[in-house]
Amino acid sequence: MDLTDPPRRPRGESIVPMINVVFLLLIFFLMTSRLSQPDPFEVTPPDAAAEMQPDAGPVLFASAGGRLHFDGAEGDAALARLTAASGQGGTVQLRADAALEAKTLARILRRLAESGLSSAELVVQQP
Repeated sequence: MDLTDPPRRPRGESIVPMINVVFLLLIFFLMTSRLSQPDPFEVTPPDAAAEMQPDAGPVLFASAGGRLHFDGAEGDAALARLTAASGQGGTVQLRADAALEAKTLARILRRLAESGLSSAELVVQQP
């Protein structure tokens, strides 16, 4: 009769440290990410050679038909909300569709100037 203790099975590796690392990475990515709203409608920027990227700021969308959108508002309400958000003399990013007529774009820029904005940067894509 054998009275010795039976051999113990080797203890497996603990996965607790790996779970801790996964949760730390999850928290890190949640804290450092920046969620953005989807574009209100499809905008294809015009082709042009851009020397620099536009400054971060409020973004006004203009569709091919001249429809304006900013922060959930459209038309004149979008311009009023944009003026309130950027303050007097602010710079605005204008994401206009390539099919937008030049006279409509000129009218939009005139309305931006009348509302007190000092400059607008037209967002373009490289050809």
